[in-house]
Amino acid sequence: MPSLQHYSTFGLNTSCTSIKSFSDVDSFLSLYKNTDVCYLLGGGSNSIFTETFEGTVMVNKIKGISHFDDENSHFLRVGAGENWHELVKLCMQNEWFGFENLALIPGSVGASPIQNIGAYGVEVDTLIQTIEAVVLNTGEKILLKNEDCQFGYRDSVFKHALANKVLITHVNFVLPKVYELNTAYGELAALTNPTPQDIYHKVIEVRKSKLPDPAILGNSGSFFKNPIVTYDHFRTIADRYEHMPHFIVKTKSAGDSVKIPAAWLIDQAGFKGKTLNDVRCHPTQSLVLTNLGDANGSDVLSMARDIIASVSDRFNIKLEPEVRLLGSKGLISL
Repeated sequence: MPSLQHYSTFGLNTSCTSIKSFSDVDSFLSLYKNTDVCYLLGGGSNSIFTETFEGTVMVNKIKGISHFDDENSHFLRVGAGENWHELVKLCMQNEWFGFENLALIPGSVGASPIQNIGAYGVEVDTLIQTIEAVVLNTGEKILLKNEDCQFGYRDSVFKHALANKVLITHVNFVLPKVYELNTAYGELAALTNPTPQDIYHKVIEVRKSKLPDPAILGNSGSFFKNPIVTYDHFRTIADRYEHMPHFIVKTKSAGDSVKIPAAWLIDQAGFKGKTLNDVRCHPTQSLVLTNLGDANGSDVLSMARDIIASVSDRFNIKLEPEVRLLGSKGLISL
C-alpha cells in the first residue's frame, strides 16, 4: 500500500489503498467513476491520516491563474490545485492587494473556501466572488455565488450540505483597488501607516517566529478553532482572568459574542510544550501540535482529546478541531 507520509504536512507514516492525481475535470471524473471510496486532497496541510485509509486518495492538481481588472477591482480565476501562499506572493508582486493578511497560510487554493481560511482579522470569504465545482455523482459543473457558500468562522457549505458531494475546481476572487487595510489584530496594530507590503512582510515575520515550518517539523498549522462564546460566558471567565485576550464578534442577533484564542485556553490548561511520545504541543504556539519524528495517529488523537477535556473542565468550552482527522473509513470526530 502506498505511503501517505509525504501527502500530509503532519507526516504520519500511514498508507492508503491507492493514490491518484488529476489536473483537469475530465481526468478526475474518469478516475472517480472507477473508485469506490475516495478522499479528495489538496496540499495536505489540513488533513491528518491517523491510520491506514481503506480507499483512494485523489490529489487535486488543477492549476492556472488568470487575471483581469477594471477601474475598481482586480479579478482572479485560480485553479484549486495552486498553492495558497504562492498565489498571495504573486498578487503582492503584481500589486494586486487584499491577500496580505493571509500570507504564509499553508495549503491549496481549493481548500481555502472549505475552511474559510483567515488570519489577522481577514477571512477569505470577503474576497471570493464565485466558486466553480463539479457534482461528484453526476459530473455536472456548477457555479456557486458567495452567498451560496454559507461562509462562517472556519466554516462553509462544503463542510455541511455539500460535504463529499462536490469537487472545487476553481476559485474566483475579486480584490477591490480601494479598501481599508486591517491592522486590528496582534502585532499589526503596532505598525504606523503601513502599506499592504508592510502588512504582508510583518505577517510572514510573525508567523515564522511563532509557527514551525512543516517542511522541517511536521504539523498541520492551527489544530483547533478559536472558540466563540456568549458575552455572559466570557464574563464569567474574565472575572477570574483579568487580562484574558479576547475579540468582540458582532452578530445580527441580539447581543455580541466573544472569540477567545484557543492558544490561550490551551496555555492555561498547561499544555504548552507538553509531549506525548512524539507528539508535542508547540512551545511557542500551543495551537499547533507537531510531529517530533515518529508520531502515530493514536498519540495525536490522545493528545487532542486530553486538551479538549482539560479546557472543557477548566472553562466549560469545548474546543473543535480545525484539522480534518481521518481513520480507516474516512473522517472521524473527537
